[in-house]
Amino acid sequence: MTTPLRDGPLLLGVRHHGPGSARAVRAALDAASPRVVLIEGPPEGDALVSLAADPQMRPPVALLAHAVDDPGRAAFWPLAEFSPEWVAIRWALTHDAPVRFIDLPATHSLAFKDDSEEGDGGEDGNEAGHDSAPGPGDRERALRIDPLAVLAEAAGYDDAERWWEDVVEHRGGTDGDDPFAPFAAVGEAMGALREEYGDGGHRRDLVREAYMRLQLRAARKEFGDDQVAVVCGAWHVPALGAGSTATADRALLKGLPKVKSEMTWVPWTHHRLARHSGYGAGIDSPGWYGHLFGAPDRPVTRWMTKVAGLLREEDQPVSSAHVIEAVRLAETLATMRGRPLAGLTETTDAIRAVMCDGSDVPLALIRDRLIVGDVLGEVPDSAPAVPLQRDLTRLQRSLRLKPEALEREVDLDLRKETDAGRSRLLHRLRLLAIGWGEPAAGRGSTGTFRESWRLRWEPELYVRVAEAGVWGTTVLSAATAKAESQAVSATALSEVTALAEQCLLAELTDALPVVMKALADRAALDADVGHLAQALPALARSLRYGDVRSTDTAALGEVAAGLAERICVGLPPACAALDADGAAEMRAHLDGVHTAIGLLPATPDRPAGDLSGRWAAVLRKLAARDTVPGVIRGRATRLLLDDGRLPEDEAARLMGLALSPGAPPADAAAWIEGFVGGASGGGMLLVHDERLLALVDTWLTGVPAASFTDVLPLLRRTFSAYEPGVRRTLGELVRRGPAGGGARPDRAEAGIPGFGAAVDETRADAVLPVLRLLLGDPDHEQDPDPDHRIDHDNDLAGVAR
Repeated sequence: MTTPLRDGPLLLGVRHHGPGSARAVRAALDAASPRVVLIEGPPEGDALVSLAADPQMRPPVALLAHAVDDPGRAAFWPLAEFSPEWVAIRWALTHDAPVRFIDLPATHSLAFKDDSEEGDGGEDGNEAGHDSAPGPGDRERALRIDPLAVLAEAAGYDDAERWWEDVVEHRGGTDGDDPFAPFAAVGEAMGALREEYGDGGHRRDLVREAYMRLQLRAARKEFGDDQVAVVCGAWHVPALGAGSTATADRALLKGLPKVKSEMTWVPWTHHRLARHSGYGAGIDSPGWYGHLFGAPDRPVTRWMTKVAGLLREEDQPVSSAHVIEAVRLAETLATMRGRPLAGLTETTDAIRAVMCDGSDVPLALIRDRLIVGDVLGEVPDSAPAVPLQRDLTRLQRSLRLKPEALEREVDLDLRKETDAGRSRLLHRLRLLAIGWGEPAAGRGSTGTFRESWRLRWEPELYVRVAEAGVWGTTVLSAATAKAESQAVSATALSEVTALAEQCLLAELTDALPVVMKALADRAALDADVGHLAQALPALARSLRYGDVRSTDTAALGEVAAGLAERICVGLPPACAALDADGAAEMRAHLDGVHTAIGLLPATPDRPAGDLSGRWAAVLRKLAARDTVPGVIRGRATRLLLDDGRLPEDEAARLMGLALSPGAPPADAAAWIEGFVGGASGGGMLLVHDERLLALVDTWLTGVPAASFTDVLPLLRRTFSAYEPGVRRTLGELVRRGPAGGGARPDRAEAGIPGFGAAVDETRADAVLPVLRLLLGDPDHEQDPDPDHRIDHDNDLAGVAR
C-alpha cells in the first residue's frame, strides 16, 4: 500500500471511546508512522504517559487531576481499551515516538470550575469533542448542538448511536486502501457544522483550542509538518487548521486563572464511562463497545455466547440451541433493517425473544453486567499517589479486601483477626467520608461479633481519599485527627455520642480521650431530656461493642450511667402536656432508653440492679399519671409487662382505666397504640392474653359513632402493622365471642387446635439445635461471651414455646 503524501500534520478527529475510531486511528498511525503523537489531554500527564506501557496497567483508567489546596476540586480524563487516545498512546510507546498532551493544562482548567463566566462552556458536552468526567461539584455544560445527532439526522437516522454504529463501528477501520479517508470526511463534516452553527462561542473552548494550536506549532517546528499526528475530538479539527496567528492565540491565554495541581493515574470503570452516570462524553454501552473492539471475528456469535454464560451463572436454562437461534434472528433483523451488521439493537431484540422468553427482567441483568459492564481497571504501584492512598492500598492488600466495581456483601466475624481488621478499616473510612462500604443487615444473629457490609468501589473515591489526606498520611492517623476535630467542633450532644460510637467501632483509642472529654462537657451542659434520651442508645451500643473489641470503656460507662440517672429524674415531668407529635417522639425515646439501660454494665458506684430498678419506677410513674399522653402511658405499661415487673392483672387494670367510658376516645386509642402498636409483638400479646383482647373489644364496641371516625385512623395504623396471620387469628377469637367484656373460655378446654393445657418444656427444648441452625448461628457454642449464649438460649426457648 502506498502512503498518500501529506503537506501538513495528520489530524485524526475521533469520537472519544469509539472502537471504530480506535481501529481507524491505529490504521492511520501505522500508515503514516509519525515521529510525534499529540493527544487531546492535560499536559501534566506527559510525565505519566510512560506508565501506560507497564504490564500492570489495565484499562479502563483515568488521569486524575486535583487542586493541591482543595482536593475536592478535581477532574478526570477517562480512557478505555477502545478509546482512540489510548490506542494512540500505546502505538507511540511501542514505536518509540514521543507522546504529548496538548489540551489546556489542568492548572488552568481546574481554576475554571467555580468561575461561572469563564467556565460557562465547561468541557465539551458532545461525544465528538473532549470531555472529562465531572469531579465533585462539577457541572457538565453541553454545546448548543450534538454534532453526531445532526449528522445522523442528515443521513436519515433518528438515532445517533445507530448511525454511528453503521458508518464507523461496523466497518473495518479503513476505507479501501486509504486509511486517512475517514478522518478527512469527519473533518469536512465538522467544518460544515461549525460554519453553520458556530464554534460554541464559549471562551473556555476558544482558550483550549488556542492552546492546542500553540502546541501544534511547536511540534511542527521541532519535528516537521508531515511528521506530526494529532488525535483529538472531531469537533476541534477545523479549529486546529484555522488561520489564527500565534500572537492572537497567546492573547487569548493571557491572564488565565491558575491553581496548583497534581495528577496521577487511577482505575476507572465501565459503569462510569456510561452516559447515564453523568459523564459528558459517555456512551450507552461501554461493555458492548469493548466487545466490538476486542472480538477478533464473529462479534455477534461471541456476544451471544457471553450472554448465555451470564444467564447460566444465574441459573437460567439457556442451551447452545438458544445461542444459535439468537444469532440467526439478530442477523435476520439486521438484514430486514438494512444494516451492514447486527448491532446492539438487533442483538438485544434477539436475546429478549430467544433467551429471555420475551421478558425484560433478565435484560436488566444483561445490561448491567455486559452491555454497560462492571470492569474495574488497574494502575501500577509506581503511579504517583497521596500518602493516604498508598496506606489504604497496603491495608487492602494485607486484609485481602480488593476494591471491586460490582457491589457485593461481606459478612465479618469479629472474633477472627482478619475480619476484625477489615471492620476497623471500613469504619475508619466511613469516618473519613470515604464511602467504600455501608453497613448492611446480615444474617440473623443475636451476638455482637458479626457485621455485614455492602461494598462497591467508585472512581470518585480516589478524590475522597485525596481530600481526606489533609488529616494524615495513614488511615489510622487521618481518622484519629478527624475524630478529634469533630469532637471539638460538635455542638449537639447526639453528634458527640455518635462520634464516640464510631471511635469505638473503628478502634481509635488515641481519639477517645478527646471525644470523651467533649462528651462529658456536652452532657453536663445539656438539660433537654429529649437530647439526653437520644444520646444514650448510641453510648449503650458503644459499650456493647467495646466489650467485643476488648476496648477500655470505663470512662464511657460512667458518662452513660450519668446520663441514665439524669433521664430518670427528668423524664416524668418532660412527658407532661405533650401534643401528639411530641408524644410520638417521646415514645421513641422511651423505647431507646429502655433498651439502652438493659445494655449498660454495672459500675462500682452504680450496680446494674439499682439503675434498672430506678428505671422501672420511672415507667410506673408514667403509666399511672393522667397528665401523660396515652401513647406514652400505654408504652410504659407494655415495657413493664414485658420485663415481668408488672403482673398481668395490674396490666389489665391499667388498660381498663385507660379504656373506661370516661376516657376520651382519642386518648384511649393512643393508649392502645402505645401498648400494642409498632414492632413490639403486640398482636401476639392479644392473641395469647384474651383478657386484654376482651378489654380492647369491649372498648371498641362502645365507642360512640360520632367519635369513631376520629379514632379510626390511629386504630388502623396500629392493627395494620400486624402480620396477616395474627390479624386472622384475632378476628377468629373476636368472632367466637362473647361480645361483652366477660372472659372467654380457656382455649385448651375449648379444644381449639394448637393450644395445650401447659407448656411442654421437654418438647420445646428439643427444637433448640434446629432453631440455631435455621437462624444462622451454628457457632453458638464458640461465642466467647457466656452472657450472649445464655440470652440467646432464652430467646430461642421463647420462640420454641
